[in-house]
Amino acid sequence: MTNDLPVIPHWINGAALTPEGTRTAPVFNPALGEVIREVALAAEDDVNQAVESAHTAYLSWRDVSLAKRTAIMFNFRELLNSRKGELAEIITEEHGKVIDDALGEIARAQEVVEFACGITSHLRGDFSEQISTGFDIHSVRQPVGVAAIISPFNFPAMVPMWFFPIAIAAGNSVVVKPSEKDPTASIWVAELLKEAGLPDGVFTVLNGDKVAVDGLLTHPKVKSVSFVGSTPIAKYVYETGTAHGKRVQALGGAKNHMLVLPDADLDLVADSAVNAGFGSAGERCMAISVVVAVEPIADDLVPKIVERINTLRVGDGRRNCDMGPLITEVHRDKVAGYIDIAINDGAEVVVDGRGIEVDGEAGGFWLGPTLIDRVSTSSKVYTDEIFGPVLAIVRVKSFDEGLDLINASQYGNGTAIFTNDGGAARRFQKDVEVGMIGINVPIPVPIGSYSFGGWKDSAFGDTKAYGPEGVKFFTAEKAVTTRWLDPSHGGINLGFPSNA
Repeated sequence: MTNDLPVIPHWINGAALTPEGTRTAPVFNPALGEVIREVALAAEDDVNQAVESAHTAYLSWRDVSLAKRTAIMFNFRELLNSRKGELAEIITEEHGKVIDDALGEIARAQEVVEFACGITSHLRGDFSEQISTGFDIHSVRQPVGVAAIISPFNFPAMVPMWFFPIAIAAGNSVVVKPSEKDPTASIWVAELLKEAGLPDGVFTVLNGDKVAVDGLLTHPKVKSVSFVGSTPIAKYVYETGTAHGKRVQALGGAKNHMLVLPDADLDLVADSAVNAGFGSAGERCMAISVVVAVEPIADDLVPKIVERINTLRVGDGRRNCDMGPLITEVHRDKVAGYIDIAINDGAEVVVDGRGIEVDGEAGGFWLGPTLIDRVSTSSKVYTDEIFGPVLAIVRVKSFDEGLDLINASQYGNGTAIFTNDGGAARRFQKDVEVGMIGINVPIPVPIGSYSFGGWKDSAFGDTKAYGPEGVKFFTAEKAVTTRWLDPSHGGINLGFPSNA
């Protein structure tokens, strides 16, 4: 622990907590390339304290009326809306994305908060009268208990809000384990929830690394786990959590394709490719990283994309730039390494983002928008989830070849088709093996009243994030069979119950 830097604490039982002797990790401002604070890393005792506090809070919170729960969530929604500028500044400082992008992240998060404010209509059970003579049956949905949320660095506000508003409104308590790269947003949210009236212990922030993750995955009082991150870690989280009896939704990596047909509006395509490829420096699980161009349009499309790239200003997200830095120096160098891989594989580097002039400090973790044409599908530039501002162009001869290419990918998170042909679009949405599809929409993230999630190696578990499927994930159904009023009975009968 460095004595002259502030330490971001845990948030346990409604208060900040940094135990004596806590391990810490550095938190950078990536636009400066400097450590600005440190974050506490949980030990096993901290995990136990956090979960026990959350479990104790759950036992009383589940009995609070739905009216009171949703009123608190509405209070939180109003506070968040009035002070979202504060949260955006925190996100930009620790993540690097520009302020407008941070505000956009918060706006999408608010959709889920608003959905949770109306959760009463989604918690209704069913009732059937006289299912057998004198018997009725009904169902109810009840909270499952302590819900763990393990969140990535790229959306420090939005991803936790995909989960905790619904979990809390449904009567669960929550333990959030944010990324140690940008954890302050979660502490800010915890303080705002307390201000909104949420009882202590219902929302907990446990900062940490693998010790914290493994502790949550194996603790017997954690009943559900929600995760967003890379595919290898998502698979580990799913396998470990389910092996310990938990319900798990683990959203993994992506390699999102944009299929462009010859009849598409190429100006719209170029705008969309740049927006979806380089927004948030490409550090989005829904970023477009591959443009699949059906010949002969690639020769016309590439110059249009270059023209737009040349207008982008890269720099400090607080200086009204278009694109900020990458999250860490290590990640920046890894992403930049794919440019050399492309050259060695015989691809054409049309725009090289290395060594660009930026509106920011020289020590920032900079890499400019990069465009690579004629990428082979055997190249790591195509197969790997790069997670940075590198956009690949793959040329194909037909719609069918493009569709087959997308379906052959191990990932199935998001995809898009750009065309004016309704028949082609309809066939694409029917046959493509991907969970979220855009038709002339490059980043098809569903609104809060639907659900988010991919297919194949992009998701593990059978429940998606937020929306109606989120309600199902954070609740368990009970079916109750009743018999009233008639005092008579049929005596002893060891046969299997029938519906006579």
